[in-house]
Amino acid sequence: MKSSVIVFPGSNCDRDIAVALEKMQFKNQMVWHKETELPKSDLIIIPGGFSYGDYLRSGAIAGKSSIINEVIKAANSGCLILGICNGFQILTETGLLKGTLLRNKNLRFINKDVNIKVLNNETKFTSKYKKNQILRINIAHNEGNYFTNAKHLDEMREKNLIAFKYCDEKGNINTQSNPNGALNNIAGIYNSKKNILGMMPHPERMIDKLVSNDDGINLFSSLLK
Repeated sequence: MKSSVIVFPGSNCDRDIAVALEKMQFKNQMVWHKETELPKSDLIIIPGGFSYGDYLRSGAIAGKSSIINEVIKAANSGCLILGICNGFQILTETGLLKGTLLRNKNLRFINKDVNIKVLNNETKFTSKYKKNQILRINIAHNEGNYFTNAKHLDEMREKNLIAFKYCDEKGNINTQSNPNGALNNIAGIYNSKKNILGMMPHPERMIDKLVSNDDGINLFSSLLK
């Protein structure tokens, strides 16, 4: 399976995701944001980091980069797109995903491991997980507070477009288990065709039990499947 990782000035998780992809035996290429053509790809990843130093607004400048037009074309043709953390923010800036990521409720940067629940395991991103499985995944963001309007929230519920929600270790979804104030504890969402996933947690950091855990591996093995 061929993958491409888009790299922006300020990306700091691009090598992490490359290591994860190579471990899972993807044939990966790194693509600089100024390129105007994408290599043939089954999966395009927009990694985490602080593209352009989060100047103006997280993901705002990166969303206007030269390569983004090609990413949008690929997405509209059905290519799988994964946006992690800043990548999720960039996807909302481009309009490929609805909603926005606001400042964390405590107005502070958060870097810690949290629990998330798999709400939909019937997609190409999550088929190797069990429904309602609880994962321990790292977050590291200042703007992870997902928000959208009531109409879109209803649409996501009806069409099962909410991928993950923040929860506690027993799977309870409540205010106490919400690290950033995200609407309905939302940690990740799909587009209507479910070929695009945006998520704030970092699955690429959870691929090795010696370093952390391997709760992120099945996202990549799902894609390979």
